Amino acid sequence: MDIINNINFNDLIQNFAGYIGYTGPISVLQVIIDVGIVSYVIYKIVVLVKETRAWQLIKGILFILAAAEISRRLGLKTIAFILDKTIQYVAIALVVLFQPELRRGLEQIGRRSLRDFFSFKDFFNIDMENIRVQKTAIIEEIVKACVELSKTYTGALIVIERNTKIGDIINTGTQIDSNISSELLINIFTPNTPLHDGAVIIRGNRIIAAACFLPLTDNPNLSKELGTRHRAALGITEISDSIAVVVSEESGKISFALNGGLTRNLTPDTLRKALNKSLLKDDTWNKKLSLWKVRSK
Repeated sequence: MDIINNINFNDLIQNFAGYIGYTGPISVLQVIIDVGIVSYVIYKIVVLVKETRAWQLIKGILFILAAAEISRRLGLKTIAFILDKTIQYVAIALVVLFQPELRRGLEQIGRRSLRDFFSFKDFFNIDMENIRVQKTAIIEEIVKACVELSKTYTGALIVIERNTKIGDIINTGTQIDSNISSELLINIFTPNTPLHDGAVIIRGNRIIAAACFLPLTDNPNLSKELGTRHRAALGITEISDSIAVVVSEESGKISFALNGGLTRNLTPDTLRKALNKSLLKDDTWNKKLSLWKVRSK
């Protein structure tokens, strides 16, 4: 209580007024508008960047900044010196690393109307009902499609996006945004159709795009039997935490790729178990499922 009594609130008010340049009610309104615009622009930038792999890099940079500040406060001079020198080159690194995302972001801003830019629909686009049931149904549709494609020796490549956003990969293909069904997946990969060549990307409970181009793995130790589809499946799982399912056009065998590793010759049951383990039983998914349940109550 003594500390509170010793506070000179008049001085605090005067200092704050001097900081914002208070000259009357209009100056307060100007500050509110100023802060509001900056906050909204930052929000839109975060929404845009979260759709790409750049979000993971930004989180790494923020970690470096936080570690540098903590090191200075703890007196760890060597660590603080190294991190400070690293931060000096962050601006250059941002331009080099995020060049594709920056170009694509500016293109998206140019294509959007003012109505789209000032839309707050991103706040309300979370479906919180029947999450686990939907995921199980999606897995069954993928397994059913792969089994049918395997019987006819039809090549297929299905990528399931998880935490790392791959919006830059999605933009290389044809946007679909459709419900997931085995019939649609089979039709997409039917030979001589417009979308059969490339990968299908699944985001959440939607087929978001088809005919997408994936980066190929640089692993020199791969078997010569593996074709472009398998190398693309490994490539996307090396740069993200996505899951890739491949059906071989030559042998009809089903493969499963995750974290740069490939499991081949899967049966319908083993494919189902692999998808269940990755999508339903990992810690990240359980935490999200619990959070959705709490929010939905």
